[in-house]
Amino acid sequence: MSILRAMYAGVSGLTAEGGALGVVGDNVANTNTIGFKASRAIFANVLGAAVGTNAPGSGVQMTRTQQIFAQGALVNTGQSTDVALSGDGFLTVAGTVDGTYGQYFTRAGQLTLRADGTLVTPAGLAAQGYPADGNGGFASKVADITLSSAPIPPKSTTTMEVNANLDSAAATPAAAWDPQDPSATSNVSTSMTVYDSLGTAHVVDVYFRKNTTGDWEYHALAKGSEIAGGPPTGNVEVASGQLTFDANGALSNHTVATPAAIDFVGAATGQTITFDFGSPTAGGGTGLDGLTQFGSPSSVSSQNQDGYASGALAGVKIDSDGTVNGIYTNGKTLAAGKLAVAKFASNDGLARAGGNLWSATRESGEAALGAVGTGGRAALVAGSLEQSNVDITQQFVELIAHQRAFQANSKTITTADQMLQELMTIKQ
Repeated sequence: MSILRAMYAGVSGLTAEGGALGVVGDNVANTNTIGFKASRAIFANVLGAAVGTNAPGSGVQMTRTQQIFAQGALVNTGQSTDVALSGDGFLTVAGTVDGTYGQYFTRAGQLTLRADGTLVTPAGLAAQGYPADGNGGFASKVADITLSSAPIPPKSTTTMEVNANLDSAAATPAAAWDPQDPSATSNVSTSMTVYDSLGTAHVVDVYFRKNTTGDWEYHALAKGSEIAGGPPTGNVEVASGQLTFDANGALSNHTVATPAAIDFVGAATGQTITFDFGSPTAGGGTGLDGLTQFGSPSSVSSQNQDGYASGALAGVKIDSDGTVNGIYTNGKTLAAGKLAVAKFASNDGLARAGGNLWSATRESGEAALGAVGTGGRAALVAGSLEQSNVDITQQFVELIAHQRAFQANSKTITTADQMLQELMTIKQ
């Protein structure tokens, strides 16, 4: 009977619009949920007879909820462990969700450090990536990204590098070189902190003394009290050598007179330190990338050494390529791993797992893991988060539309009811 069919069609409309209202309500509730992706209700008509007939339909049904994976706005947080993805892909995490351990995927990059140094989500799932192999590279197998919470061992200094200009017009000191009065018997000096095998810091002073134009010598001094067997006061010369320059001011030769094999008190004996003053022309170098002798005042432009003390983990820094670095109190930055980004054949096929997580399904296909920015995967923005892609204005319009449709379907039911009442009064 057509009147009853109309009533049931109205009921199907109420059911469908009620379901759609739930979808909109979920979107609105998650307006401020980091990494949330809005959904929309998909409607389909219901046939009232066999396919191909001209009979009226039997109403509507909400066939499914479709997720909209449009990019959300990025907001800068300044938090070093926050990350946001810009483009296609998902951060990969592993852990237990509702009693099931597995691999999950998220766009919410609110990461923190667990007590054991593992990078985790607020729910405690471990961020997945390619751990550092200790040789400057990364492993090919995905695992938890964990920063070592133990102090990193010290590294003794093996090289001291000095870039400076020695004034070609400088006068030769009148007195002979005296390691106990180095300032008066040299032209220019520089100091550098070096480290022994225990990570203990020591100051080594390097003095440059002009003999004649183009001919200089250098002397490296350390405190006698810091050298095994050294005097309790005064200086000990730990290295020396000759420097020659050509008529263009370029370093032409560097001859080592006394190699630096230093025995610091309590540390390993025979610590060898190489002095790098640039590449002399005699060895095929330019002679201009270290020490020079130009007609300008003597000055040190830069210097460096390769040792460091022991250091404890002080912070985390994530680079734009996904590399997770540990920052240590001795100033060293060491890579712990590189975040993995998952890409799917169909994002729409992913199943929501709650807690800002998705899980792979047959419809989505298996996760294809790779490094940030490779194979069409998203770029990473450190110190930022991706906001929900819910457009609150659009959702309010959707609320109004579904509310009016719900009211209209209820009118269909009440009208059919009134018609049935009229039919029942015919007999009277």
